[in-house]
Amino acid sequence: VQLVESGGGLVQPGGSLRLSCAASGFTFSSYGMSWYRQAPGKEREWVAAITSTGGSTNYADSMKGRFTISRDNAKNTVYLQMNSLKPEDTAVYYCNVLINFNGYWGQGTQVTVSS
Repeated sequence: VQLVESGGGLVQPGGSLRLSCAASGFTFSSYGMSWYRQAPGKEREWVAAITSTGGSTNYADSMKGRFTISRDNAKNTVYLQMNSLKPEDTAVYYCNVLINFNGYWGQGTQVTVSS
């Protein structure tokens, strides 16, 4: 299983970023996917999740209305569109898949929201 995140960077408050997570080594279209984040000095927290078909999504309360998770099963990729970014969104963002009770993580992509 390999997960490779990309799309992070430095953005001003109020700006937007789109993160991508390219997956390989498993049947992508059979599994739900999640995004997590970890800010400096804080525990990793769940951000959003999407079912295997993309038909259902769920978000942490602080991200609702600002973040959108989506997927393209033809490209084995899950996305996180982040709008109206705030300084408190600064973190390393990770994608995650749970397969047979084992959680797999990518290396993460840094998002910094600062003026």
